[in-house]
Order: sequence, then C-alpha cells, then structure tokens
Amino acid sequence: MTTEATATSTAAGPSDPLGADLLRLLRALKLSGMKDTLPERLSLARTRHLSHVNFLELLLSDEVSRRDARSATVRAALAGLAPLMRLDNWNEHDDLTYDRALLSDLTTLRFIEAGHNALILGPVGVGKTHLANALGHIAIRRRLTVQMARAEKLFTRLRAARLDNTLEAEFRRLARLDLLIIDDFALRPLDATTTADFYELCVERHKKAATIFTSNRDAAEWLTMTTDPMLAQSAIDRLTGSAHTLIIEGPSYRQRPTTDHRGIDPTNR
Repeated sequence: MTTEATATSTAAGPSDPLGADLLRLLRALKLSGMKDTLPERLSLARTRHLSHVNFLELLLSDEVSRRDARSATVRAALAGLAPLMRLDNWNEHDDLTYDRALLSDLTTLRFIEAGHNALILGPVGVGKTHLANALGHIAIRRRLTVQMARAEKLFTRLRAARLDNTLEAEFRRLARLDLLIIDDFALRPLDATTTADFYELCVERHKKAATIFTSNRDAAEWLTMTTDPMLAQSAIDRLTGSAHTLIIEGPSYRQRPTTDHRGIDPTNR
C-alpha cells in the first residue's frame, strides 16, 4: 500500500464505510450531518433493495428533518421558549386536575388559526408555564412566529420603548406575531401605564392573532389589579370573549422531588 493510500485509509478509519473522499464532498456541500446516519441508511437500502432514486429520497428526507430540527431550535431560542418545556416532557401527575380534552384541542393550534386566545390559569407551580412553552414549541415547528415573555419583562420593555420613541414600532411588532405568550400576568398590580399597554395589546391583537396568558388569578380578578377598571374591562372583554380557558389544579411541582424519572427539574415550571 502506498503512503498516500495509507494516509487516506487512516483518515477515513479502518472500518469507516464512507471514505475520506465522500466525507470531504459532504462537508463541501454542507451535508456533514448525513455522515451520522448514512451507514445505517446504506444497510437499510441493501436490506430493502431500494432503488437509487428511493435511496436518494431517503437521504434527502433525513437532511430536511435535520435542518428543520436545527431551525426550530434556533427559532425557539429567539422566541424566548424554554428548550425542555415541550409537550413530550410534560409530566402528567394523577393528582393534577385539568381538562385534558381541551389541552389536546389546544395542541392542534386551531385556536391560533381562528385568532382566538388561551388562558392557562391555576395556583403556583402546577405547570402553567410549561404548557404555554409547549404550545409555543408546537407553533414554532409549524413555522409560526412566536414570542414568549414574562409579563413584568414585557411591560418593562414597552415602558422603555416610550422613552426612546419606539413604542409604536414595538406594538406593530407584537401585533404581527402569530402567537404571543405572556407568562405570570397580574402577579403584581398594574399601574396606569401598564394598564394602558395591556389594553393596547388586546385591541391590536383582537381577532387578528392569538395570545396565551398564564396567571395565578382568574381573569375576573385582573380588574382589581389595575388602576383604570374601565380600560381594563374593555381589554378583558376582548381577551376573554374568544378565549379557551384551561384551569389546572393540584399540588405544586415545587413540593415534589427535585427531578422526575427523566431528569427534568419540575421546579422550573
């Protein structure tokens, strides 16, 4: 064996079925992800006697799935979604009470298509944030535009936008989102500015786009948390008039063991 052949064999690995030249081509075409599944796909093609066209279709389908998964991960991070708070990580304890049929319907995202809203309500620590994130991840995979933020941070950002004269642009951006998720709404009283911004958000998105609110309080209690009940009532009427309300009751996850059987920390919900 020549020195050049030996080097090539060493680079590819003695049991590497792909070879250095193929790996180099995959890198040049930005298809390096194929190298992890290509040996398995080659074996499958031989076993099932796939034609060249069917084999190529299988490889390209794998690559599309890989790219979609990478894209969804990036877009979910930009949307502010927690990476582990997906539906497949939802730990459905027997002592939690909620409308499972309604949750199943929400996961179809028909409420987003209809421009309806969703309220996820219940005491501290029952998983409201987790389910809101999970719906956000499903929407991301459907290539919808999503933004999630804690209510306090969202309204602080709007307050800052007033100071640099970008409030109108910020409202336009929020109005264009297919799904806006506002977490932990009405934990604290809403001052006059926050009440006004809450009203504007509800008006701008009414019947045009879907908004998910999570809260420890029933929507009827939100009125007592605002400084302008009339403005707040107008906003709440718009919000709840086309809202699906999922109420979760049960003990707090934070009172459970620190990790579940999959290693998920239930306190981060």
